[in-house]
Amino acid sequence: MGLILSDDQLILRDMARSFCEEKSPVERMRTLRDNQDETGFTRALWKEMAELGWVGIPFPEDLGGSDMGYGELGVVLAECGRVLAPEPFLSTVLLGGNAILLGGQESLQKELLPGVCSGDRLLALAFQEHGRFSPYHVETRAVATGSEFRVSGEKLFVLDGHVADQIVTVVRSSGEAGDREGLTLLVIDSGAPGVTVQRTTMMDGRNAARVSFNETPVDAGRLLGEVGHGADVLDPVFDRATVALCAEMFGSFEEAFERTLEYLKTREQFGVKIGSFQALRHRIAHMFGELEFARSVLLDAQTSIDEGRDDVAECASAVKARCSDVASLIGAEAVQMHGGIGMTDEEETGLFFKRLKAAEFTLGDAVYHRNRYAGLRGY
Repeated sequence: MGLILSDDQLILRDMARSFCEEKSPVERMRTLRDNQDETGFTRALWKEMAELGWVGIPFPEDLGGSDMGYGELGVVLAECGRVLAPEPFLSTVLLGGNAILLGGQESLQKELLPGVCSGDRLLALAFQEHGRFSPYHVETRAVATGSEFRVSGEKLFVLDGHVADQIVTVVRSSGEAGDREGLTLLVIDSGAPGVTVQRTTMMDGRNAARVSFNETPVDAGRLLGEVGHGADVLDPVFDRATVALCAEMFGSFEEAFERTLEYLKTREQFGVKIGSFQALRHRIAHMFGELEFARSVLLDAQTSIDEGRDDVAECASAVKARCSDVASLIGAEAVQMHGGIGMTDEEETGLFFKRLKAAEFTLGDAVYHRNRYAGLRGY
């Protein structure tokens, strides 16, 4: 395993960087936010990304995908993170799409995933029911009635739920909230009877929704995995999505670091560049060291998925804990080192801070993942 990008990955990185800088500068995200765009991203751009093969990277070719690895996907997501692109990679590809790939019957995969890879179908995963990430705390109920289920309950922070064609929903078919056993995954059409979707606005510009189900009928053929054993599908979905989210986070805090470093080289106070101040030089050096450590942990986590290693869960928690810490450090330091202007909405540094702070808590923060890592290692 090498902790550097391959030649092919470097070519992909350069292509992705040029594309994102031309098609999706940071200003675009601000415009979508300020105009309260009803979608929150650009469907035409998402379609272009699909035509480049990016959307289908983790899916097999017979389902319309590119059949590449998380190393390649991480390269693309890092470049998206550098420009704060709001396209629905996390919701459609990594959460909803992976759930269908890992748990769906072949007929369901062939029905839904080619449309995902082509950029024509959007998915979401509805799992969260309160403020903090707790994947087994599920109270939404599914009652089996003949050849279908009836679903009732409410989900919060459903990423891109307001535009999803199908919502993969985590329900409880037995047991109590907090139990790992008793979870079931169902694919529910967003327009099904009893489904109510209310868009919510998040501080970082990412799109989400509150989704309610009221005796919503779901055919048994839309089941992912086995009844009551949905966590066996959910756990690897979260691991893969977590590693990919960290790649996006890495791109964001690397860009924030580079912008801050350039600012230290050009901003003057008392007739000298502020980068000559010893205290600031120590702080920027600390940021660089933490960033490079995160890079190594991220590349190892991506490799663990691509090589099919048995420590993927440990690697996913390790990289999320590390990237959450680095996101907090660099996000805050970038704002502080830019001084008063760093606190204003006009300066893009604040936009990176908000995105990093939201990502820090998405799919579990550093405390959650350190505890999980310790448990996985037997402590």
